[in-house]
Amino acid sequence: MNTARNMSEQQEIEIDEDQYLTFRLDGQEYGVSALKVQEIKRWDKVTPIPNSPHYVRGVLNLRGLIVPIIDLRLFFNLKETEYTPVTAIIVMNLGGSLAGIVVDSVSDVINVKAEQKRAAPEYEGQKNREFISGLAQSDGKLLILLDMDRMIKSETLDQVETAAVSATAK
Repeated sequence: MNTARNMSEQQEIEIDEDQYLTFRLDGQEYGVSALKVQEIKRWDKVTPIPNSPHYVRGVLNLRGLIVPIIDLRLFFNLKETEYTPVTAIIVMNLGGSLAGIVVDSVSDVINVKAEQKRAAPEYEGQKNREFISGLAQSDGKLLILLDMDRMIKSETLDQVETAAVSATAK
C-alpha cells in the first residue's frame, strides 16, 4: 500500500514539472518544450529558397522530408554570426510540421517546476513578447521559455515548403 502511495506521489511530482531543452543564443539561455523536439543536429549546409522571409536560411532534406530551417538570431533581429562546430539545429514538431531552428549551442534538458516559472515582465514596445511563455530560474540562470507554436506559424512553414517544392520541380 505504501508503494502505491509513493507511485502516486511520484506521478504528481512529474505532472508539476515540465521538461525543457535549453540552448544559448547571443549569450542568453532559452528553453523550449522538450516534448516538441524531434532531434538535434549539428549545423549543416541548407538549400536556400528564393522569396523566403529573411530569417529562413533555407531547407534541409531530413530522411526524405523537406524541413525549413529558421535562424533564431535573424528572427529576433540579433547580430548575425558565423556558424561554429557547436552551432546546432533543433528539429521540432510544430503543429504537425517539422521545422529546424538554428541556435548558437544546445545546453541541457532540465525539469522546471511550476513554482520556478514566472510571467514575462510587461513593458511598452517589446517586440516578439507573444512568443515568450514565461521565465524560469534554474541553477542560478534565468531562462526565457519560448512558445514555438506561437512563434513559428504553420503558414510560414507551408509557404517555405511550397516554395521549395516548386523550386525543385523546375
